[in-house]
Amino acid sequence: MKNVEMHVERNILTIQIDLSKEYGPSSSGKTIIIASTEGNVSVPEREEKIGLNVYRKK
Repeated sequence: MKNVEMHVERNILTIQIDLSKEYGPSSSGKTIIIASTEGNVSVPEREEKIGLNVYRKK
């Protein structure tokens, strides 16, 4: 994962992302990647999965 922190308290999933970071252009070159789970990943200590991408236009 890039720039994604997750934690679960009771049944609440909290996701933390630093919006000031950048990880370069997307494969198409149209956007700048800020954070990504890089596919679907398990929620910590749970059965649920999450897939997340945060980006902005170039």
